[in-house]
Amino acid sequence: MATSDQHDDWTEGRVLNGKGDSMSVTDDPAGEATTGMRRRWFNRNVLAFGLTSFLSDFCHEMATAVLPQFMSAIGASAAALGLVEGVSDATSSFIKLGAGFHSDRIGHRKGWSVIGYALTAIGIFVITFAFAWPLILIARAVGWLGRGIRGPLRDAMLADSVEPQDRGKAFGFHRAGDTAGAVAGPLAAFGLLSLAAAHPAFANSIIGWIPGLSGSSGWTFRVIFLLSLIPGLLSVATMAFMVREKRRAANHEMRFWGTVRSMPKAYRSFLLAVGLFGIADFAPTLMILRATTVLEPKLGLLEAAKMAALLYTLRNVVYALASFPIGALSDRFSRTRYLAVGYGVAVVTFLGFAFVVPAVWWFVIFFSLAGVFIAWEDTMEGVAVLDYVKTEIAGTAYGVLGVVNGVGDFVSSLIVGLLWVAVSPMAGFICAAVVGLAGTVLMARTSSHNGPGSQLTEGTRTS
Repeated sequence: MATSDQHDDWTEGRVLNGKGDSMSVTDDPAGEATTGMRRRWFNRNVLAFGLTSFLSDFCHEMATAVLPQFMSAIGASAAALGLVEGVSDATSSFIKLGAGFHSDRIGHRKGWSVIGYALTAIGIFVITFAFAWPLILIARAVGWLGRGIRGPLRDAMLADSVEPQDRGKAFGFHRAGDTAGAVAGPLAAFGLLSLAAAHPAFANSIIGWIPGLSGSSGWTFRVIFLLSLIPGLLSVATMAFMVREKRRAANHEMRFWGTVRSMPKAYRSFLLAVGLFGIADFAPTLMILRATTVLEPKLGLLEAAKMAALLYTLRNVVYALASFPIGALSDRFSRTRYLAVGYGVAVVTFLGFAFVVPAVWWFVIFFSLAGVFIAWEDTMEGVAVLDYVKTEIAGTAYGVLGVVNGVGDFVSSLIVGLLWVAVSPMAGFICAAVVGLAGTVLMARTSSHNGPGSQLTEGTRTS
C-alpha cells in the first residue's frame, strides 16, 4: 500500500556538533533526529499510535457498550452473544498471525494497518442494519478481521519507535490512549441513550432517513452504531497521515512454518501460560450483560442498560489510568511474575461476577478491578514479546501471541455463554475463575527474560 511518505526510510547525514566536528544524524521513523544519543520515548509515533487507538476504541467501545442490550432487544440469547464474541475474537487472532508474518516478509507494515482500521470502522457500522444475530456475527467478524490485521503490525511499529528500555512506557502510554477512547465511547453511548429517552423524536430522526430503521426494534441502539462511523474513519486518517514507518528490506526467503518454529523455547513457555489464562478471559460484554440482568428488576431495562454502560465506562477509566504506571514499573520486576499478579486480580474479579450482590456498589468494585486486570494483561503481554525475539520477526511473534489469546477468548466466551444458558451465570464465572487461577500459577512459574537475573541478552534473542 502506498500510504507511507518520504520519511518512511531512515536517512543519514552529517552535522556539526558545535565544536567543528561532524556527527552522524539519523531521521528515525518516530520523527526524531538522533545524534548517537538515546531517543526520547515520547515521540511523534508514540503520540500518533495513541491518538489512532483512542479514536478506534471510541468507535468500537461505543458500540460494545450497548451490543448485549441490542441483541436482547432483537431476541438473541446469551449463548448467541458468546458465540458472536468468540468467533469474532478467534477471527481476529488467526488473522494476526498471517498479517504479522506477511509484514515481516515484505518489510513494511503501515499500509495494511490502515486497511485494518478501515475494516473495523465499517464492520461496526454494518450492525446498524441487523435484525437478527447472524448479521451481527458477520459484521463483528469483519470488524475484528480488521483488528487482527492491524494489531501485531501496530505493536511491532510501536516497539520499533523507542529504545528497548522504554517499551514499558511506550506501551503503557499507547494502552492509556487506547483506553481513553474506551472511556469516551461508552460515555457517548450513555449520552445518546439519555438523549433518546428525553427526545425520542430527535434521536429517531438521526436514522429516520434510512428505510426500515425508524421505530424498528432496538432503534435507540442503532443510532449509536450509525454514529460510531465518525471516530472510526478519523482513526483511519490519523494512522495514514501521522505515523512514520521505518521500512526494512524485504525478506522473501522467510517461510511461515520455519519462522514460527524458530521461536525460542522460553517464548513458547510464555505463550503456554498466556493461553491457559486466556481460556478464562471471556469477553467484557458478558460482564455488561451480567450487570444489566442483575440490576434490571430494580431499575428497569433502559435504566439498567444505562447503568451497565456507565459501569463499563468506569472499567475503562480505571484501565486508562492504570496502563501507564503498570507499564512504567515493569522493568523493575520479573515480567512474568509481575504479569501473574495481574492475572490474580482477574481471578478475584471473575469470582465477584459469580457471587453477585444485586447492588450498584458491588458492580462498581468489580468493574474497577476488571479495569486493573485488563490494563495489566494487555500492557504486559505486549511489552514482554521483544524480551524473547528480535524485531525482524516481531510481527510474526505478536501474531502468534494474538492467535493464542484469540483461541482462549473464543473458548472462554463460548463456555461462559453456554454455561450461562444451560446451568446459570454463576457457573460460567466460577469456571472462568478456576481456569484463570491455573493460568496465574503457571505464569508465576514461567521464566522471565528481563531485569535483574535475566538469562537473555540482546545477542541471544532469536532472530
